[in-house]
Amino acid sequence: MKASGKLVCLLFLLLLLAVAEETPGQQAAFYLQDGDRVLFYGDSITESNPYYAGYPVFVESFVVTRFPRLHIGFTNAGWAGDMVGWGPGGTVDERLRRDVFPNKPTVVSIMFGMNDGFYEEFKPASFKIYSVGYERLLALLKADSPRLRITLLQPSPFDDFTASGTWRLAPPPIKDGYNSVLVRYGEFVKDLARRHDLNIADMNAPLVAVLQKAITADPTLAQKIIPDRIHPAAAGHLVIAIELLKAWHASPLVSAVELDTSANRVVRTENTKVKELKSGAAISWTQYDEALPMPLDMKDPMVAFVVKLSDVEGLNQQLLKVNGLRASSYALKIDGTEVGTWTSEQLAAGINLAFSPTPMLKQAMAVYALTLQHNRIHFVRGREVQIPLKAEQASPVTRRTVAALDTLEAELIRQQRATAQPQVRHYALIEKAN
Repeated sequence: MKASGKLVCLLFLLLLLAVAEETPGQQAAFYLQDGDRVLFYGDSITESNPYYAGYPVFVESFVVTRFPRLHIGFTNAGWAGDMVGWGPGGTVDERLRRDVFPNKPTVVSIMFGMNDGFYEEFKPASFKIYSVGYERLLALLKADSPRLRITLLQPSPFDDFTASGTWRLAPPPIKDGYNSVLVRYGEFVKDLARRHDLNIADMNAPLVAVLQKAITADPTLAQKIIPDRIHPAAAGHLVIAIELLKAWHASPLVSAVELDTSANRVVRTENTKVKELKSGAAISWTQYDEALPMPLDMKDPMVAFVVKLSDVEGLNQQLLKVNGLRASSYALKIDGTEVGTWTSEQLAAGINLAFSPTPMLKQAMAVYALTLQHNRIHFVRGREVQIPLKAEQASPVTRRTVAALDTLEAELIRQQRATAQPQVRHYALIEKAN
C-alpha cells in the first residue's frame, strides 16, 4: 500500500518514541493475557463464520499472528436472530448454560441490538426489554464467573447511508433511519459499561464513517460493505474488528528496523533482530521478527477499498527505514522474492511493508485460513450435531462424532499456532537501473 514518505516517516518516528517510553514488559498492556479463553457472544453479525470471515475471525487471526507466543483460545458463540434475552437459539439461560459456561471463558465480548430494536421506530417498551435483559445477562455471567472480564460492543450499524429506501430487507420508513435507533441502544451500552466498569468498543460510528467516505470514493463499492444493510461483508467486519482490537490495546507494531548503510550499522530495531548486515553495492541482512503482519488479502478489491478508508493501517505497521543509499531506487527482495521497488528517498523516510506481498504476509494468510477452518468445524459440531441431536443423551455414535470433531478442531488450532511462529527472513536491496 502506498503512502507519502512524510506520513510513513512520521508514523515510524511516533512508534519508535512510543516504544522507547514503554517498559520492557509493554506487551502486558494488551488486554488479553497468556492462558485466556475468549468467547464472542451475540447475534448473526457475531456468528458470521460459516459463510465468510467475520470480526471474530479477523480478531483471532490478528492476535495469533501479532502475539504468537501467547496461548489464547477463541470460541464463537454467536447465533443468528438472537437478542439479549431470547432468540432462535433459546432463552438467555439456555444459551449461557449450553454455549457459554461449558467453555469456561475468562474474556467475553457481547454485541446485541440489531434485532432488539425490531427494525422499527424507537419504542420505549422494546428498549426496556433490551435494557432490563442486558442487565440480567451481565448478572448471570458474573454469577457464574465473578472474575470474568467483559467487553461490551455498541451495536454495528444498519446501513441508512449508501442504499435507496427500496433496497431489499429495508424496514418501514423510520425518521432519521433505523441506525438512529441502534445509536440510542449503543449509548445505553456505553453507559452500562461505565456503571459496571467494563471494557467498551464502538462498532457503529467507525463503520458509519467508512460508509460515508465510501459514498464519495465509489458509490457502487460503498453498497457492498454492508450488502443487505444489516450484515457487513468481510471488509466491513474488518473495520469493526480493528475497533475491538484497539479497545483491547493491541500493539500496532509488527516490527521496526532502521539501518544506516553508509556506516554498515543497525541503528534501531523493535520487536525484531537484525544480523549479518552487509552494505556496499549489494545490501543484505537477516531478520527475525517477533510477529507477523495482519493477514489481509489486498488483492480483494473490497478489502483494499476499505483499508484506504479506515484505520487499519494504524494497527498494522511493519516498518523499514534505510539511510545512506547511493542509487536512486532499489528493489527489495525477501527470501529471494521481489516484494516492491522504492526510491532511496522513500526508503530513507521509511516504508510500511505490512501490506506488501511479502513471505511474512503469505505466512499470515496461511494462519488466517486455518483460523477460518477451525471456526467452521466448531460451527458444524454445535449446530449440525451436538445441539440438534442432543449429543449428551444421544447414541454412542453421536457422542463419538462430537468428540472426533473436537479432536479435528484441536488439530487445526495446533497447526494454526505452529504456522504463526515467525521465521528467519533474508533481505536484500538491489539497485535498479535508471
